[in-house]
Amino acid sequence: MTGPEVSLSFRLVYVPGVMPDKWVRVWNERQPDVPLNLTQAPAQPAHGMLLDGEADAGLVRLPVDRTVLSAIPLYTEQTVVVVPKDHLVTAADSVTVEDLADDIVLHPLDDVLDWETLPGRPALERPATTADAIELVAAGIGVLVVPLSLARLHHRKDLTHRPLEDAPASSVGLAWPEAATTDLVEDFIGIVRGRTVNSTRGRRPQPAQEQQAKQGRNRSAQGDAPRRRQPSAGASGRGRRGTGGGAGGGTAKNPRRGKPRRRS
Repeated sequence: MTGPEVSLSFRLVYVPGVMPDKWVRVWNERQPDVPLNLTQAPAQPAHGMLLDGEADAGLVRLPVDRTVLSAIPLYTEQTVVVVPKDHLVTAADSVTVEDLADDIVLHPLDDVLDWETLPGRPALERPATTADAIELVAAGIGVLVVPLSLARLHHRKDLTHRPLEDAPASSVGLAWPEAATTDLVEDFIGIVRGRTVNSTRGRRPQPAQEQQAKQGRNRSAQGDAPRRRQPSAGASGRGRRGTGGGAGGGTAKNPRRGKPRRRS
């Protein structure tokens, strides 16, 4: 009697606003026997899931703790300000931080932007989440500065957004525990980097592959060794002239050839 089969899967956590659809599609094509389990989590809990071993890799917001996590930067998002559709800044194509000096700029507790100095005027209380802050913007309480993906995630018909210049930006990257760089992690790294299915970069060869590679190197070394040419039959007589009817000789010269005969 055998025990229950263990289902092999790849666990990927991703933060709100990040859409891993294209990478999920490629994974399912290349790894049909390995399910991809997706979990969405806010930025800090996503980091915690990686550290606690609850996820194999994560599409997270940078930076991460590089002493325990490896990370590959993927892209940097544009920062925008979310405002009601009748706000004055909607008359411009883009906005500067100084343009928000008279506005209440909401600063949710899950903000992902690293501000040195917050723009505008502070609210009396910080909203718990970005979703709560969006509701306050819709109520006319203030404006909200977020990465573009979060503005799209929380899109409402009564709100719009404009690019915000001179503001900090948020970068997204692929992170995983440095001590747990498995072959499945390497496969997902290859997918997000756009490697082809035949690429083996980053994958360590299996023992059978190592043995085949070693045998191939040995055959190559033997094939490169210089070979001593053996003399062919009759080679000793080649090039000699006037030796008689040998294989390479020809006939001897007649010493009387060309001299006229005397008549008696």
